[in-house]
Amino acid sequence: MRIGTGVSYSGGFAESVADIVELERVGLDIVFVPEAYSFDAVSQLGYLAAKTERVGLMSGIFQIYTRTPSLTAMTAAGLDFVSDGRFTLGLGASGPQVIEGFHGVKYDAPIGRTREIIEICRQVWRRERVVHDGKHYTIPLPADQGTGLGKPLKLINHPVRERIPVVLAALGPKNVALAAEVAEGWQPIFFHPEKAADVWGASLAEGKAKRDPQLGELDVFAAPPLAIGDDVDHLLDWVRPVFALYIGGMGARGKNFYNTLACNYGYEAEAKKIQDLYLDGKKEEAAAAVPAELLRATSLVGPAGFVKERLAAFKEAGATTLAVNPLQPGREARVAAVAKLKELLG
Repeated sequence: MRIGTGVSYSGGFAESVADIVELERVGLDIVFVPEAYSFDAVSQLGYLAAKTERVGLMSGIFQIYTRTPSLTAMTAAGLDFVSDGRFTLGLGASGPQVIEGFHGVKYDAPIGRTREIIEICRQVWRRERVVHDGKHYTIPLPADQGTGLGKPLKLINHPVRERIPVVLAALGPKNVALAAEVAEGWQPIFFHPEKAADVWGASLAEGKAKRDPQLGELDVFAAPPLAIGDDVDHLLDWVRPVFALYIGGMGARGKNFYNTLACNYGYEAEAKKIQDLYLDGKKEEAAAAVPAELLRATSLVGPAGFVKERLAAFKEAGATTLAVNPLQPGREARVAAVAKLKELLG
């Protein structure tokens, strides 16, 4: 399994980059830069490309509604160029709260749009003249919808690679099936090894049945918190606010993908309690209501022997890349945790 880590979108970017430089030295394989409604990810990925030499770079994720498909392809090609072929295009739909609330764009047809965007991106990277007649995107724009002057164009530059890997962040059955069908990788959230097959197995099988063999095996990105040691269990409490935010606050009642995931894992009552508390403004109480069992199952926190057992469980469940979040404070401790994880993976 590869080891990756993310860069926080809430601040401390310079410190995070200094961490990445050191983590690259001990074997980090890939770094993820999110794009929520903070600074854009592109500028930060470009900066990381200049500061690193070997580690892979990935948008984690670009939202599909915020750029045209062609601009998404151009951006990915540009990042692949400045990183000497180290970029992976992470895509996701985000949710209506962000897309409509921050960007003022209608949140609709995420699955259909994602499929078309990937098709268009791959045309651009192959330097074909882009012609696409889909349900959601038509390129060039038809004459009766514009000036009539649009014509098929191809990318001016020659990309480093004509097939930049695409990873889809997906949770719902249809989204996961799409990822398994058309993408090089799939990025779930709160990956629970013992329950992953029950929740996502059928969707993955459906998508893989239609998968082009040229895509290779599906790269599955799990994102467990990480802390290795004999006295680290208390660090799981640091993760509680994140679970509470997603399960309780990302969306509304009846329209929260992460809450649904918690329910699918078997935590229906707990998910409802977390959401009720969070939406009532009781964020600390919501965090306290996150089940310890869920935190532990989705993490790599504990003594080395326990972590090694959990690594085997993640591998058995199909995870191929671990996007870890080192919890121990201080750069030296974070670097040591990743180095130890690399050692445990052999």
